[in-house]
Amino acid sequence: MTKVSEEIKVKREALGATPKQFAAFLGLKPTEANAEKILAYERGDASPTAAQCKKLTALPSEPPFRPRASDGAFKFIDLFAGIGGIRLPFQEIGGKCVFTSEWDKDCQKTYAANFGDVPNGDITQISAKDIPPHDLLLAGFPCQAFSQAGRKQGFLDTRGTMFFEVQRIIAEHRPPVVLLENVKQLVGHDKGNTLKTILGILKGTLDQHPREDIPMSDEARQSLSAKLNYAVSHRVLVSNKFGVPQKRERVFVIALNKDVFGPISDSDIQTIFDQIEDIPESKTMLGDVLEKNSSVDPSFTISDKLWNGHQRRRKEHREKGNGFGFSLFNRDSPTCNTISQRYYKDGSEVLIDQSDIGKNPRLLMPRECARIQGFPETFIINSVSKMQNYRQFGNSVSVPVIRAIAKKLREYLE
Repeated sequence: MTKVSEEIKVKREALGATPKQFAAFLGLKPTEANAEKILAYERGDASPTAAQCKKLTALPSEPPFRPRASDGAFKFIDLFAGIGGIRLPFQEIGGKCVFTSEWDKDCQKTYAANFGDVPNGDITQISAKDIPPHDLLLAGFPCQAFSQAGRKQGFLDTRGTMFFEVQRIIAEHRPPVVLLENVKQLVGHDKGNTLKTILGILKGTLDQHPREDIPMSDEARQSLSAKLNYAVSHRVLVSNKFGVPQKRERVFVIALNKDVFGPISDSDIQTIFDQIEDIPESKTMLGDVLEKNSSVDPSFTISDKLWNGHQRRRKEHREKGNGFGFSLFNRDSPTCNTISQRYYKDGSEVLIDQSDIGKNPRLLMPRECARIQGFPETFIINSVSKMQNYRQFGNSVSVPVIRAIAKKLREYLE
């Protein structure tokens, strides 16, 4: 066995990946033929290419957030997991993740690099019966169907129907605690009827099932006849109150199983949210998470062409009387705009002023995006491209917000 073949085997096992899954980590299609190629690499019968070796070097031998042997005070599942931002705080308080699902292949790479666990794929193809029993269900289900930036079609959008895939798993396992996360716009979507449907299904009080033309899996539609019995409430939480320099508003839904906790009410959950928001506000300036401009790679500085285009479009918008255009921030800014998954396209929502060194504004670096979302410094980001980093952090959650929720839910989980 050569040094490279040994490294492949060590890193594949560290990531919890099968040979087929590991093929994707080296830039190959996850096929049976490429799984055999990975095994040949491990035996030393073949050698990876230079490009594959470069990808191999970026993978960790020891994922920094691999669960400890002592984890397991409660069991949870992580649906629509992204890169694990919701998982992190619940693992920190001693929970054991027994199932995770995320279909995006690049998110799977980042998730595995950090947790040593390759997520299962498309949740619509996984039966609820094949998911292990759990005490807590976490789901940051797709938000584009409800978001301000999307077409806001809600349940008529395939992504909007993912809630019903969550519902069928809840109906099968009846976990004591459920935590859902989505964009703020969910609250007002369809004059509040979309959220009313979600809450009504969880409470078991929905008199009328969703229309037949709303797409969902057969298992999800059949499970709608199961009456759930949860106390449920929601709250929009703003991330900058929890110690990140970004004003990111997200709606959270907490549901507690009355069959487990007895006479608990929706107002009790409102009290939980009140306690979460009652924590002392943590002040973090944008400058606290930014690198010095003089130390940033010049490749992050935007070109004259792009900068001139940003300024021209902003002027045109102002002449039309609207406020669209780029947003410029510096180290003294208390917060920045919400980072979106489209940040990699032109960075216009958050540009960092570099007049102190006489340069055009620059994009945030991926590590700065991670900090703005509250991810630990040890969180591995180099297993995917810079573009994928921007997409992943733009789609992720603010970890300190989840951490505050996890601390309040701990008493119900233990």
